[in-house]
Amino acid sequence: MKTLLKNAREQKGLKTREVAQILEIDQALISKFENGSRKPTKDQVIKLASLLEIDFETLMIAWLKEKILYEIGQDEFALKAINMVREELNNKYVTVKKSLSKNLISILNEIDVLKSKLDQFRKFNSYRITQALELEYTFESNRIEGNTLTLRETELVINEGLTISGKSMREHLEAINHQEAIAYIKHLIDKNTPLNEREVLSIHNLILRGINPEDAGRYRRVQIMIKGSTYMPPQPFMISKEMEEFFIWFETNKKSLHPIILAAELHERLVTIHPFIDGNGRTSRLVMNLILLQSGYVIANIKGDYKTRMNYYNTLETAQNKNNKEDFLLFVAQNEKESLARYLDIIGQ
Repeated sequence: MKTLLKNAREQKGLKTREVAQILEIDQALISKFENGSRKPTKDQVIKLASLLEIDFETLMIAWLKEKILYEIGQDEFALKAINMVREELNNKYVTVKKSLSKNLISILNEIDVLKSKLDQFRKFNSYRITQALELEYTFESNRIEGNTLTLRETELVINEGLTISGKSMREHLEAINHQEAIAYIKHLIDKNTPLNEREVLSIHNLILRGINPEDAGRYRRVQIMIKGSTYMPPQPFMISKEMEEFFIWFETNKKSLHPIILAAELHERLVTIHPFIDGNGRTSRLVMNLILLQSGYVIANIKGDYKTRMNYYNTLETAQNKNNKEDFLLFVAQNEKESLARYLDIIGQ
């Protein structure tokens, strides 16, 4: 790995001081990385791959190899331990490995390179840029669900408090509520609040506030057939059970899955449960973006134009009906990649 780093730096004509300055770490560390006396962290490896334009997979494999060798040293039981680890990893991640294709792994690597580049320029984050992108997200997310407000009209409703002639009160409230829901998930991130049932219900409550007060922040009730008659239980027991399993799955997998996969999985699982009478799509996309923002990514803004919307629905349908999530995971990953690239382009990087 040390040779990879040194050769790549020299080919780009960079001094160790310049690399250290860009990555905001001590110059002595760069020299130690290159002479092998110190190992970079995983985050530093990602940033170095981006800055020095080294193939991400090549550098990560070299880093993991040296990390393993450093830890086990010359221990006589090392090979036996490695074989046991290999067997355990195969058993533990067999489902994940089967679900992640080479195409998906490739795009995830590309996303992480873009993210590492963005991390280097976080100081250029602009409130105006963020506000504009969040406004677009509100417009597109509502457009997916049939809201007819244009982007400009959405801006006037949210920022100017104007009423648009010919548009329904529901459409106005959808714009206002969604923007407030974005502010709420950012508040959760600032407070380092983990995703839980209360917060999902709070997000949904914001989405339907003033539109459907009776169902805002509450699970829908499921009809049950008893001896040929329809019975509506007083409490949504079945939905509550599915949501309990939803959060168990999240807690079990949140540390083992790539954030993009985790976010996309939560979106698909939540919208499949369909826990609410209305607002499931918007809530699911907000939960997805909460996970992405918590992990340092940007909002994945799924467009509401006909072609994108149909692709979105079709990949979701395939995930739900054919138990094949590959297309949907790729759809979300590609969307996040485009969102990251656009953000970097806006800030001129």
